[in-house]
Amino acid sequence: MGETLGNLGSVMATLMLIWAMFRQYFPCDHIEKYSHKLMKFFYPHIQITFDEYGRGHFMRHEFYTAIDTYLSSNTADQANRLKANTAKNNQSLVLTIDDGEEVEDEFEGVKLWWTSRTITAETRTSHSYEQPDEKRYYRLTFHKKHRDLITKKYLSQVLTQGEAIKADKKREVIEDLVSFSQAKDFYARIGKAWKRGYLLYGPPGTGKSTMIAAMANLLLYDVYDLELTAVRDNTELRKLLMQIPSKSITVIEDIDCSLNLTGQRKKMKENKAAEEEEKDPIKKQAKVGDSDEGKTSKVTLSGLLNFIDGLWSASKGERLIVFTTNYMEKLDPALIRRGRMDKHIELSYCSFESFKVLAKNYLELDSHHLFDTIERLLGESKVTPADVAEHLMAKTSVADVETSLKSLVQALEMAKEQAMLKAKEEGKEKESSAREED
Repeated sequence: MGETLGNLGSVMATLMLIWAMFRQYFPCDHIEKYSHKLMKFFYPHIQITFDEYGRGHFMRHEFYTAIDTYLSSNTADQANRLKANTAKNNQSLVLTIDDGEEVEDEFEGVKLWWTSRTITAETRTSHSYEQPDEKRYYRLTFHKKHRDLITKKYLSQVLTQGEAIKADKKREVIEDLVSFSQAKDFYARIGKAWKRGYLLYGPPGTGKSTMIAAMANLLLYDVYDLELTAVRDNTELRKLLMQIPSKSITVIEDIDCSLNLTGQRKKMKENKAAEEEEKDPIKKQAKVGDSDEGKTSKVTLSGLLNFIDGLWSASKGERLIVFTTNYMEKLDPALIRRGRMDKHIELSYCSFESFKVLAKNYLELDSHHLFDTIERLLGESKVTPADVAEHLMAKTSVADVETSLKSLVQALEMAKEQAMLKAKEEGKEKESSAREED
């Protein structure tokens, strides 16, 4: 037995010596470098990754949204595993491909493959449960000999079709609202409260407030704008919401900025200070003596959710509640899950299809020789519908179509230049970070 262990020890020592010599003469970075070259020689395919969010995770990439819409419409029927979301008062389903699922597409006789992926990074704590930080992306795979065809023509078609399908979403939202307003018997039959929640999200200036006004005009509902930071506590919130009548839209704008409703815990230091203040009769007396203006709101996430789920369900129906946010990623998942916010609607930067609607409304224009230039520039820059509308709106009595469109073209060119400068700065930051790591 002792001889066997001695031999084993000698073998282990020899292996460790060989491994140390191997690492000395063949560093890991060299191995990785040459392995990539070897893979490139034998692997004939190219892969392109489309992340859902950019740096900072605050704004969803428009191309990701277009891909998601395109695949849901054109290839979801091939997938064996699907994700289901409800639409039209929970009476129909919208299916998208599930995580890890691969679907095949074909363009001009060339086959290519799309894969949906989710990477769970670190876990952060939120309201007594753990909330994973997820990164979602689509990956496109195709043969490298078709690089030009895919990158120049196919992806352009995906974006165009995705935008066209998204334009049809307007009709879907209208149908959803009308269906809700006529669904009294349906909600009574299934035993659910006659209410529906909408989450509108996207960058500032993309039309969230305008859409709320359009919803109210369509249904002839009254709008009640609720500023949570002005509400003292859950009791006052309950009184306010109970006074809101049927045939109404309750709006909480910028929900990510409203109190402690974004899934972020208060710091331990603040909690400790509050406990000390409660124990200290002098501090407590001083707080009681403060004016109402100095008091901070004590409305909680649980208080808001309990009312939406419980008390409101016991009151009269035909109510809509709308949350808006510029940063959906900041919101607590419990706040926006299906059943509370039944329909999630993204309002993004201005596309060419959106521009044509604005041109028709503001200038009564269906076509113009500058439309091609504007379409190209909209694809190369990021501007909101509000920005576009500002240039289409006549500033003087003598303003004409040509002046308005030229003003828009100049603004788009400036936005393009700013985007290019920003991209260069981010590239320099990446290079600097890479050098520091080395």
